[in-house]
Amino acid sequence: MGDEFVPPGIDPTVMSHARAYDYVLGGKDNYAVDREAAGAVMALAPDLPVLGNAQRRFLLRVTRMCAEAGIDQFLDIGAGLPTAPNVHETAKAIDPDARVVYVDYDPLVTVHNSALLAGIPGVVSIEGDVRDPDSIMAAPEVVKLIDWDRPVLLLFVGLFHLVGDGDDPAGIVARFRDRAAPGSHIMLSQFCSDGSDPSARAKLEEISADSPSPMRFRTREHIASFFEGLDVLDPGVVDVQDWWPDESAPPTGLKVAAGVGVVR
Repeated sequence: MGDEFVPPGIDPTVMSHARAYDYVLGGKDNYAVDREAAGAVMALAPDLPVLGNAQRRFLLRVTRMCAEAGIDQFLDIGAGLPTAPNVHETAKAIDPDARVVYVDYDPLVTVHNSALLAGIPGVVSIEGDVRDPDSIMAAPEVVKLIDWDRPVLLLFVGLFHLVGDGDDPAGIVARFRDRAAPGSHIMLSQFCSDGSDPSARAKLEEISADSPSPMRFRTREHIASFFEGLDVLDPGVVDVQDWWPDESAPPTGLKVAAGVGVVR
C-alpha cells in the first residue's frame, strides 16, 4: 500500500470494479489489488483498454446526442470514478443549465465525485444501489434535480454485468422506464458472452468471484430483453464499438453489448 491515501470506510484489500476500471482507463484512483486484478485479465485480453475507451465513447456520444435533442437532465447509475470528459461536462457544454445526478454504491466513488463536483450548479453525486430503484428515485438530490414529468437520459453503462439474474435486471430497467416520461432515453451496456474469448471471460469471472458483485456475462439476446417496452434506436443492441461508427474501432477479445431505448 505504501503511502496511498485510503478514505475512511474503504477496504483497500478488496478489489473494486470501479477502481479496476479506472486503472484500465489509465486513472490513478486505484489500489494494488485493483491493478493486480485488471492486469491478470489484460494478460489474456490486452485490448481491454480499447474496449473500456469504446464504452466511454458510447456514453459520451449518447449523452451529447440527447443534450442536442433538448434533454437537460441525466441520471447516471453506476457512474464509477470520474473520468474526463464526463456526463456533466458533455451535457453542460451544450446546455449550461443541464442537471446531472451521479449514483454509485461504492463509497469511494461518492467521495471522489463529491470532491470533484463541489460547487458545480445542478450536479451532485450520491451513494445508491441500482437493485433498489425506489430508494434512488426517492433520494432528496434526485427529487430536487430530476423532473420525472419531462424526458431524462438514464445511464446504466457497464453496470448490469454486476447485477445477478436473481436481482432481475430487466425488472430494474422496467421500474425506471415506467417512472420516466415519454421521450426519455435509457442507455445500457454490459459484458456479452457472444464472441468473447473464453479464457479471458473465465479469468474475469474468476477474479471477481469473491468481490461484492461477481461478474456475469450474458448473451446479446438476453441483454436485448432489458429493452422490453422501449423503442430501440438503430443500430440496435450491438458491440459497443459499433455505437460510434463515425470513427474506426478495432474488434476486441472481450465483447460488450450496448443499446439505447426510448420511452414511448
